[in-house]
This record gives sequence, structure tokens and C-alpha cells, in this order.
Amino acid sequence: MHQSSLRHVEDLLSRYATRAGILADIGSMDVNGTYRHLFPGWRYIGVDMEPGPGVDIVARKPYRYPLASESVDLVIYGQAFEHMEYFWLGWLEICRIVKRGGLIFLLAPSRGPEHRYPVDCWRFYPDGFKALAKWSGVEILEVSTDWQEDPDPGSAPWGDTVGVFRRYPESPAGRMRRYLLRQSLHLFYPRIRDNPVSMRIADNI
Repeated sequence: MHQSSLRHVEDLLSRYATRAGILADIGSMDVNGTYRHLFPGWRYIGVDMEPGPGVDIVARKPYRYPLASESVDLVIYGQAFEHMEYFWLGWLEICRIVKRGGLIFLLAPSRGPEHRYPVDCWRFYPDGFKALAKWSGVEILEVSTDWQEDPDPGSAPWGDTVGVFRRYPESPAGRMRRYLLRQSLHLFYPRIRDNPVSMRIADNI
């Protein structure tokens, strides 16, 4: 995990997550760093595809997280999004598990060399995060990209794009729309079930 990613999460925590609660870290395996130490007092749930350090719950399917709907106050998805072949499915799962009024911290590179683990599919700009929010029906509170190279050599190549999202209260019709969207996408991507992609990459860049 590169240093700029840690700094970004620490900054967001100081400005948004003022009260300790339940936190889900998607792609949490600690290979060479973790966000966990930034959240004393929180119930910190690490979710990944394989057991290992920093993993509290193993997700057997890459786009189905074994957490109840509207069960967490904060989701962190740090430096894993680019490695998900169908990132929009993972995004809908994040929106499902976060409480109404809860927050999502999403961090992904805007540039950088290929780093397959096991795949490397995407790079993200602010407009991409805004499009995700619009498509999934969540509110985007802020988004920015590190266009200038970070002075830390391990962070400089990546140009983090950082977004903060909030799930706002929905009408029954809105909740039904999100449910049908999620189910229909899984229906039309049947091969996903047979092609699991590990989320265990956030700690490698």
C-alpha cells in the first residue's frame, strides 16, 4: 500500500467519519500495509477473497459480499477497483451494504504501470466516479485526482483518484430499482460466477 493512499484515508477520516461505527474494508488483506490502525474504536471488518492477515470475512464470490444490507456505516475500497473485471458489480454491492446516510471512501489510480494481480483492467478520473454515483443513485460529496506526482517515490506513479460518496434515504421505488439493477446485471453476466478475481491487491501498490 503506497503512502499517499494512507494519507488520503487519514484526511477523509478527519473530515467525514467523526463517530466510530462499523467499517467494511473491501480487499483488506495486509500484504504490506493496511488502513486498520487509522480506525481505533471502530468495528473493523476486513473482507477479501482469501484468508490471511487483515481478513475477517472471506467472500467466496467476487461480487457478493457476505454482509447484510444496510449494515455498515463506512466502506473503504482502496486501490482494488482497477483489478475488478466488472467493477460496477462490486460497486453495487458496496451500495447495498452501506447504511442509508453511510459513507463510501473509494480510492483508485488514474495512471501508472500495469500491475496484474491477477488482472489490471482500469484507471479512473473524477468524471468516472461521478458517473458511478449518478448510475447507482448515491450522492458524491467530493472527488479529486492527484494530477501532480507525489513526492513519495512509491506513490508518484499512481495519481490517486479519491471519492467520498453517501447513500441517501431512498423511496421504496428507489430501493426496488437498485435491487432489480443488481439482479439483472448478475443475470446477464452468468460467467462471472465461474471467474473469481481476487481483491487481494490493495496492499501491493
